[in-house]
Amino acid sequence: MEVVLREAAKHGTASEYVRQLLAAFGKGEGRAPVAQLLIEPLSERELEVLKLLRTDLNGSGISRELLVALSTVRTHTQNIYAKLGVNNRRAAVRRAEELDLL
Repeated sequence: MEVVLREAAKHGTASEYVRQLLAAFGKGEGRAPVAQLLIEPLSERELEVLKLLRTDLNGSGISRELLVALSTVRTHTQNIYAKLGVNNRRAAVRRAEELDLL
């Protein structure tokens, strides 16, 4: 796979995307920052919610802490899950730690 990606990079085929894939393999030319490895980076507010997902606070507690509606926290949480490719709180925290987002 890496050989095919390197050939694509030489020919200028989707060079940014190829660079990101090679960086994910850990063999790209200069590792890309983690935020660039995500298809869509987390917003500042999503990062705040993600940090609170590590705590024992439930959704209502997070909404009180951030002074937003519970539905807003739920929307941010679903966006976080989608961007990290996970489907629950524990997996989101684990993936964020792997990506050095926390």
